[in-house]
Amino acid sequence: MSLGEALAPLDDAAAAQLAHDGYLLLRGAVPAPLTDELRAAFGAGELASDQWPVPRGGDWRHALVDLDPAVQRACRLPALLAAAGAILGQPFFLAQVEGREPLAGGGAQLLHRDGGALGVVDTALALVFLDAFGPDNGATRVLAGSHAGAGLQLEAGIEHPDARVLAGEAGDILVFGPGLLHGATRNTGGGRRRSLLVTYTLASLRETWDQTRAIRNVRMPTDEVFGS
Repeated sequence: MSLGEALAPLDDAAAAQLAHDGYLLLRGAVPAPLTDELRAAFGAGELASDQWPVPRGGDWRHALVDLDPAVQRACRLPALLAAAGAILGQPFFLAQVEGREPLAGGGAQLLHRDGGALGVVDTALALVFLDAFGPDNGATRVLAGSHAGAGLQLEAGIEHPDARVLAGEAGDILVFGPGLLHGATRNTGGGRRRSLLVTYTLASLRETWDQTRAIRNVRMPTDEVFGS
């Protein structure tokens, strides 16, 4: 197991927003030249749904990218690691990264959580956007504060009028914890909306996650620990 450098903390305003809303949108976090490399990695790694160990949704395009050097650099951007560290609060590792894109007319999801019991924070997730995103091309919507659950009494698989559809530019990164209700919208306009879905997990759970490497198609080393 190798240890990464100590993480730079989020500034106070960003940390407060992340704690309150359950998510943080890092504007312009990926330099333009790196974004270009990530798009190339996405294209080179595209695989049909039935070529994955566990078939992916048919209304999405998926890309196997975890060995690409540019993708690995993106997953280690200081601002991204700082946000993941603020969510997890303990040493963590890069568990998985893959490319995803809603196809024209597809991508719609119900609001859901990418975790188990509400209040259990064992993963931090990020969407690294490779194209501009908004209501017309399947952008993600989020329900601020739903990670805390206070007064909301919401479960996965529901809708809520206060859910907000995010919009931004290529190079933005959305970071959130497993308790946040979120979901992609339908790509009604048919424009490209490529992203990298990145998962960071507590270092204490490495053995458990290693047991599912094959079915998740994880090929990259995962021994580096951040926030130690």
